[in-house]
Amino acid sequence: MVKKTEVLAVIPARGGSKGIPRKNIREFAGYPLIAYSIAAGRQAEGVTRVLVSTDDREIANVALEFGAEVPFLRPPELAQDATPDLPVFEHVLRWLRDSEGYQPDLVVQLRPTSPVRPVGLVDRAVGILMDHTDADSVRGVVPAGQNPYKMWRIHPGGHMLPLLTLEEIREPYNAPRQALSPVYWQTGHIDVIRPEVIEIKKSMSGDTILPVQIDPAFTVDIDNLWDWARYEWLVQERNLPMVYPAHKARPWPEKVSLVVFDFDGVMTDNRVWVNAAGEEFVAAHRGDGMGIEQLLADGFQAVIISTESNPVVAARAEKIGVPYFHGVGDKAKVLKTYLNNESFDPSQTIYIGNDVNDTPCFSLVACAVAVADAHPVVRRQADKILKHAGGHGAVREICDILLNRYR
Repeated sequence: MVKKTEVLAVIPARGGSKGIPRKNIREFAGYPLIAYSIAAGRQAEGVTRVLVSTDDREIANVALEFGAEVPFLRPPELAQDATPDLPVFEHVLRWLRDSEGYQPDLVVQLRPTSPVRPVGLVDRAVGILMDHTDADSVRGVVPAGQNPYKMWRIHPGGHMLPLLTLEEIREPYNAPRQALSPVYWQTGHIDVIRPEVIEIKKSMSGDTILPVQIDPAFTVDIDNLWDWARYEWLVQERNLPMVYPAHKARPWPEKVSLVVFDFDGVMTDNRVWVNAAGEEFVAAHRGDGMGIEQLLADGFQAVIISTESNPVVAARAEKIGVPYFHGVGDKAKVLKTYLNNESFDPSQTIYIGNDVNDTPCFSLVACAVAVADAHPVVRRQADKILKHAGGHGAVREICDILLNRYR
């Protein structure tokens, strides 16, 4: 029997924040700030424990409410303004070893001040370190907004000197940006470290550090109230496929027999054109039709359940050969009846939706999937979030996933 890799996620959260008082439990886009990092750890398939290290009882209670472990309160001397990460993580590992005999194989640091994490980031970073046994750690990075070869320092005499020089390029500060090597900025999203690096090398990174690259759209590091307002807007308005609190994502089921599709916002882009006669028109993606054709040919079953009573639902469903229900007020009731009448196993059924009237169906199936531009409430409750928006290849994406995973 192969021993499961023990991956401990640690969220350091002291109570004495000066820039934003009570920052770690202040509400950010509907949840306490710390809840986003707890969710990132709990929703990662490879993480086995999520622990919060704090000196503050109120933070501890909020962390417990959102599913983290808080087996101790951090000593006050390790919760000062200038306390670095290393002694905090040494304390965590020492306490767990001495009190529980527990020693993780990998340690993940999830800073509360970087709450906007892409779905799957934690598992991706853990996987990189597991695949590279010679590496000490993995650190999240984004392309740097400014190249340091075009930066300067001012000499005490008043003239400027280049911050960095290059042997292969004379005057890199005058060179085109494209001629310079790409550089990266480390973010607070994630670090994955081997415990021996912390305990023996006395380092939070070690010598061999590998990158996990992150889309710059997710670059959020909250230090002041201006950051807070700006990034809260980002979360509420940009529809990023990020990890949200209050929901533990379910894995893909072992087998999928039935795929249930919403129509508007999934098979279309949710827009509608209306002519002078009141006739409505929508746009569909031809690649979606090909995906469903391949899905059905491979033995999967599909059904469309739509709130809209527009004849276009029936026309599209009939063209792609999928049974349908339209003009449905209670989707969950129709889905439950359909599963029962057609003898489909809910544990082998997945649902793809985009709006709040889809969410009652999520608990009736094994796995709920949201398109990339789904309503924020839907993304928060979904188990998986697609990369493509509705009407722009989302259906083809889920078909390809199913064909590649279960064929």
